[in-house]
Amino acid sequence: MRRLLKVIFSRLVLFIALIICEFLFLVSYVQKFTLAHNLYPLMEVAGLVIAIYVVNRNMDPAYKIAWTIVLLAAPIIGIPLYFIAGNKTVPKKLYDGTIRSSRKLNDMLEEDAAREKIELKDKTAEHMLYEYGVKHCGFPVYTGTETAYYKSGEEWYPVYLEELKKAQHFIFIEMFIIDKGWLWDQILTILKEKAEAGVDVKLIYDDVGSITMSHSLPKKLRSYGIETYCFNRLRPALIVQMNNRDHRKITVIDNQVAFTGGVNFADEYINRIDRFGYWRDSAIRLRGPAVWSMCAQFLGMYHWLAGKRDDENYEKYHLPCRTYDETGCVQPFADTPTDDEYMGMSEHLNLINHARNYIYINTPYLLLNESIARALINSAKSGVNVVILTPHHPDKLLVFQATRSNYLRLLKAGVKIYEFTPGFNHAKTIVADDEWALAGSINTDFRSYFLHFEDGVMMYRTKSIAGIRSEFEQALKTSQEITVEQMKKTSILVRMLRGVLHVLMPLA
Repeated sequence: MRRLLKVIFSRLVLFIALIICEFLFLVSYVQKFTLAHNLYPLMEVAGLVIAIYVVNRNMDPAYKIAWTIVLLAAPIIGIPLYFIAGNKTVPKKLYDGTIRSSRKLNDMLEEDAAREKIELKDKTAEHMLYEYGVKHCGFPVYTGTETAYYKSGEEWYPVYLEELKKAQHFIFIEMFIIDKGWLWDQILTILKEKAEAGVDVKLIYDDVGSITMSHSLPKKLRSYGIETYCFNRLRPALIVQMNNRDHRKITVIDNQVAFTGGVNFADEYINRIDRFGYWRDSAIRLRGPAVWSMCAQFLGMYHWLAGKRDDENYEKYHLPCRTYDETGCVQPFADTPTDDEYMGMSEHLNLINHARNYIYINTPYLLLNESIARALINSAKSGVNVVILTPHHPDKLLVFQATRSNYLRLLKAGVKIYEFTPGFNHAKTIVADDEWALAGSINTDFRSYFLHFEDGVMMYRTKSIAGIRSEFEQALKTSQEITVEQMKKTSILVRMLRGVLHVLMPLA
């Protein structure tokens, strides 16, 4: 009961309730005005005109279909909703600020990107890493960087805490979720000690992701000497700006060590508490020259949030680092909704399209747009062993049903789908052909592809790839394979619900 009351009176629930009330009031006003002046035919025409405009916009087809249905079926609701949430991808203030941060990021990585190219005999690697990743997106490729993969939160956190304790110069953290509990207490204790010892500690967190934390968290942490910034603070207002979240999970220490992956600062991620059964997650650690790329990603976002001048010089953080005897190469990257380059989705497509033997995909949410769905189907039909692992115990029931709405089409094409029966699969990794792997914060869903700020690490022929494959195959042994026959037995009402969710999920 106490937990239920805590949820009911939480900041997020109260804000959502206020926003719903605002929207209902707006729709009620529009409806009364329309009926009073007999303007419903005009609203239908307006809905049709806006729908035609939407169809001709340069946006994902799934968004077009969803908005067209809403605008034509219920123009009194659809038109106000579109002008609030659908007309702009990113609001001007957020757009201008993060464009500045992207420019600063590009400036910091320009020298590394311009270095002499690493010779690769594989044309696929040339295309994916250089033609796309370097030339088109500006993210350098690095050798001499050690990668270590952690197959669970409880395997990750002891290493993470020890690395924090070693910091001598700076600690940079950009995190989606911070929640009260044992893990955050351990991390905060170390950060306070390091700040007191003169280490430069900077923290960025997302307000929606960390909604359980106090509104005054930045002030409290600054009193400890921890420079803290809240990304896109939640406001109870009908503005689309709340849609864009900082979903990255970056930690950089002294330009020597960097972490990313799916793990947030909350106890369920390390299985100290049980929310949805066993919480399966993953993380990657980098040591070596590529750490600077992740450092620059953090500093780019920090540059905007801290209100720094455009001529600010961050070279003082580019500390000398050790080069490791590591095979292969890595390419850390960041993705942002403020441009037309959806790098997270493109990297997923590159891996799917170039796989020749197998591709294994970990994802908590299988909410596919047509490009990803068609790529998976074509790959499976071409003889590639395409295997996807999703949760069996969902964290969001409607999203889970929307995930299952994609199953039948993929299964019929030969894609293999498993659900992780011990609990919730939150890992976000892709591994292909024993040569490629991707780890980071990116989900296979619309929010990660088009609305969130994300990060990832592309790995080519690194030692950790074998471990990522082995751990995936191990997880399949405790998972349930989904079959076409199972999906066909689903009741008609559930199928109808999944169909509606499949169409409308792009708007969620």
